[in-house]
Amino acid sequence: MFKILVSFSFLFLMGNSVFAQRVEVGNGEVEQTNDWRGRAKKIPTGRAAASKYMNRKVAGVDGGSRYLALHIGGFANSQAYRWGEEDSWNDKAKTNLGVTYRVGEWSQSMDNFFRAELLSYSFDDKKPLKLSFMPIISFPDSRSKFPLYFGAGVGGGVFLKQVSGESSISLDYALVIGARFFDVFESAGLLFETGLKGHVHLLSSGQFNSTYVSAGTVFAF
Repeated sequence: MFKILVSFSFLFLMGNSVFAQRVEVGNGEVEQTNDWRGRAKKIPTGRAAASKYMNRKVAGVDGGSRYLALHIGGFANSQAYRWGEEDSWNDKAKTNLGVTYRVGEWSQSMDNFFRAELLSYSFDDKKPLKLSFMPIISFPDSRSKFPLYFGAGVGGGVFLKQVSGESSISLDYALVIGARFFDVFESAGLLFETGLKGHVHLLSSGQFNSTYVSAGTVFAF
């Protein structure tokens, strides 16, 4: 009887050792059986493990990895100096239509936005039209989901229509304060913004300053 028990124990240990062997598979995983009944699990290694880890990190990003805002607005007041025939103009800015996209960020700090806008003006029978391209630094970062934000930017403008004899390019600047509410309608939210907006003509005299207001939608996806 003793010999039979020893033999049985020896066979059991050998069998368990066999079932516990590791077998390499083609996708970089290692298959390992846990007990004599053959139950097994796959343990990812190498590229498979790294891919699983990165996918988990991406899936856990809060607020979406992309930020896009569409906005339209007008001007509460505006002043233009030495632009056109008069030395100064008041309330000649009309509308601004724009899109803002996040192109970079400082983690848990600030966002780097790129904004493109179409702005229209009206000087009696003259109606200048300008495209503005501006990088904007905004605080705090949008991933924080904090509703208020502040920012500033400097960029360039190209006039599609301009007053005769005036510069067709400008140096644009803006100070921004706004409120944004994410995920109001699934991935779409609401955006409200105000601030100071202006430009200086680069190839002629002329300057413009204004207070603007705008509203739109913001997407985090």
